[in-house]
Amino acid sequence: MNPATRDAFWSTLPLGPGVEVLTRDANGLAALAKPAGVRSHPNDDHVDKHALLHAAYRMDGEFYEWTPPGAALPSRLWLLNRLDSATSGVILVAADGALAAAIKELFQRKRVRKIYQALVFGVPPRLVELWRDRLRVEKAGGQVRATAGGGVPAETQATVLRANPRADPPLALLRLEPRTGRSHQLRVQCAERRLPIVGDLTYGDFAANREYFRAGGARRLFLHSLETAFDYEWKGRTHHFSAKAPLPPEFKV
Repeated sequence: MNPATRDAFWSTLPLGPGVEVLTRDANGLAALAKPAGVRSHPNDDHVDKHALLHAAYRMDGEFYEWTPPGAALPSRLWLLNRLDSATSGVILVAADGALAAAIKELFQRKRVRKIYQALVFGVPPRLVELWRDRLRVEKAGGQVRATAGGGVPAETQATVLRANPRADPPLALLRLEPRTGRSHQLRVQCAERRLPIVGDLTYGDFAANREYFRAGGARRLFLHSLETAFDYEWKGRTHHFSAKAPLPPEFKV
């Protein structure tokens, strides 16, 4: 793909509502900023106006596909990772299928560094903690539910960035760096420590959420994928890729 064609591809993506291109490299790897409430992909092969792209998604190949106006052949964009629809922030995509497979392998080998920030009810007893749990993840009817106890290991480094113990209820902004990638890992680990993420309607404190929303807080899950970084090998060279999605202004302590 020559530079002009490459630029045209990225500038004409059928992006979903509020989705933006954060950064991209010459190999076809890119990071998008996903707003809260936007799905990583539709739940079937149809177009979903609330998904990352306004295009059909192929479950078997894990890519979006669409035909640009005037084009003879369809375009494809591979999805490399997922975020819950309620979570905002960095999500990775690739314009090349072989590159997509290479980056997915890095995820499987835990070579991708991911940093999140979360606004939680409560204040941790220590500024820095290493959380180790075992989670059981169940999927039924298209829904995912994780519970602590048994299952697979889940590990996260948690750091307090700001805290307001005098708020009612107390609030803290946490930096969360997961070392494993389990479904709903951060949400469950926070809840297990009586630090439920603000706005979590599955694992959170429902009464505290209700009062927070009533006081004018944004109606969303306060979990944000802030930064992703890694090195990868491609066509005989080592490349570094990093992307950061600014923290939304509603994450106030």
